[in-house]
Amino acid sequence: MASTVQVATRPLRAWQRRALTKYLAAKPKDFLAVATPGAGKTTFGLRVAAELLADRTIEAVTIVTPTEHLKHQWAKAAAEAGIAIDSNFRNTNAVTSRDYHGVAVTYAQVAAHPALHRVRTENRKTLVLLDEIHHGGDAKSWGDAIREAFTPAVRRLCLTGTPFRSDDSQIPFVTYEPDAGGFMKSKADHSYGYSDALRDGVVRPVLFMAYSGEASWRTSAGEEFSARLGEPLTQEQTARAWRTALDPAGDWMASVLRAADQRLTLKRQDGIPDAGGLIIATDQETAKAYAAVLKRVTGHDATVVLSDDPKASGRIAEFAATTERWMIAVRMVSEGVDVPRLAVGVYATSSSTPLFFAQAIGRFVRARRPGETASVFLPSVPVLLQLAAELEQQRDHVLGKPHREKEGWDDDLLADANQTKDEPGEDEKAFTSLGASAELDQVIYDGSSFGTAAFAGSEEEQEYLGLPGLLAPDQVRQLLRQRQEEQLSKPRAESKSPLAPQQARPQSVQERLAALRKELNSLVAMHHHRTKKPHGKIHNQLREYCGGPPTAMASIEQLEERIATLRSW
Repeated sequence: MASTVQVATRPLRAWQRRALTKYLAAKPKDFLAVATPGAGKTTFGLRVAAELLADRTIEAVTIVTPTEHLKHQWAKAAAEAGIAIDSNFRNTNAVTSRDYHGVAVTYAQVAAHPALHRVRTENRKTLVLLDEIHHGGDAKSWGDAIREAFTPAVRRLCLTGTPFRSDDSQIPFVTYEPDAGGFMKSKADHSYGYSDALRDGVVRPVLFMAYSGEASWRTSAGEEFSARLGEPLTQEQTARAWRTALDPAGDWMASVLRAADQRLTLKRQDGIPDAGGLIIATDQETAKAYAAVLKRVTGHDATVVLSDDPKASGRIAEFAATTERWMIAVRMVSEGVDVPRLAVGVYATSSSTPLFFAQAIGRFVRARRPGETASVFLPSVPVLLQLAAELEQQRDHVLGKPHREKEGWDDDLLADANQTKDEPGEDEKAFTSLGASAELDQVIYDGSSFGTAAFAGSEEEQEYLGLPGLLAPDQVRQLLRQRQEEQLSKPRAESKSPLAPQQARPQSVQERLAALRKELNSLVAMHHHRTKKPHGKIHNQLREYCGGPPTAMASIEQLEERIATLRSW
């Protein structure tokens, strides 16, 4: 028989105390707590479990998580709170020692045998802790399974940092109410958003270092195209420019990894000696390739975590406990994984749904001491820039189609954009990356954009990479404004690429077009800082006024006309 649980005396944060008071007063069967990643959902959930075990409202606890790694992470935290959880429980065995207060299982594990888990739930008065409950809607079978398994539970506590989804799969045990537009919207019993946590000093401020650049590729038909990341382009063009930038064989990734490593070094020298970095890759093959690029350009090795590695959980825990610099992973560390020392990230993936983005950024926001900031490097593409600017927005899950178009792209849409349409059924790659340059386009902080185009390796880029590692939120904003004013006050001649030739020589058409595009984009960035209009809107207004195609396809004459027009505004 498991020992009686003594309610932990560990002090709770203010939001946890408020949520616990609300929970104990209402005594609800179902309760949804939404708290930003890094705010302490695990501590809150375990405190509820301890209270209910202590007053004998429940006799057992079942914790359900999205991944195997999180099962063990929950069990470790529970042990520290005096609750014994068996995270090695298996459906095939279906029994556990009476010394445990409960078990930790995955959603997939429940879906594989819901009847077994229902019997366990019926046999003892059970609290079911559903971690990242939005996963209950990942597949109809998962949602049906957890309904079947846990409907008999005495209490159900649903936890999530991101209750919204990009589809209409209703999340089990979550209440939906009609919103002003008549669509059904998820309703949380207690919410604690990123902006609240930032104000309370519970999470770190995040600076997004957005890198643009010129990307070139060749189609399967032999045609060559080039486009600048961040310009208004078709979905297909943006997808291909984006993937070209992320190509480990190109210059863009090498430049961004070098810059991110510089930022990590500064943080280690300036108040966060154990600061770690995380590179989020699109797939396992690319993750391995990024490790080779990182070693080549910085001299540093990286811990590569692959989902099919049975030792993956151990590798993550080992990295968290050391002072190693870099970890590279695909999706395993996008959600829930607790490595508090992560302070620098490289978002090198084509995943762009709000859910994935928020969970990925959540790996960097956990605050340990006052003044710590996080820096995330990402491609300067519109959907990511919008998500970065809206980090502080609180979202809910809305059932219905009209909101989908602005919700970003998923991997399937991007893959579709990259497939040939003239030969259906063939899985042929529709284009070949030729290369991409990199330059720091802007820094996004607190929903605002700072800085103008700065070439990789330039003094202007170094000014932003060299921001102090320990800063209060208001100091971050003040220093970014100061950097931007200094940059805008410099003559443009000083902002030329450090690789530009010292002596003038005749430019090729390609060089002339590239120079004009960069000049135009610098002017657009400056106009944005004066007017606060989005970059894309300024580009579109110029096209409406001057005529012609998008910037990537415009002629020298058209680019010169747009530059002259923008200077006159």
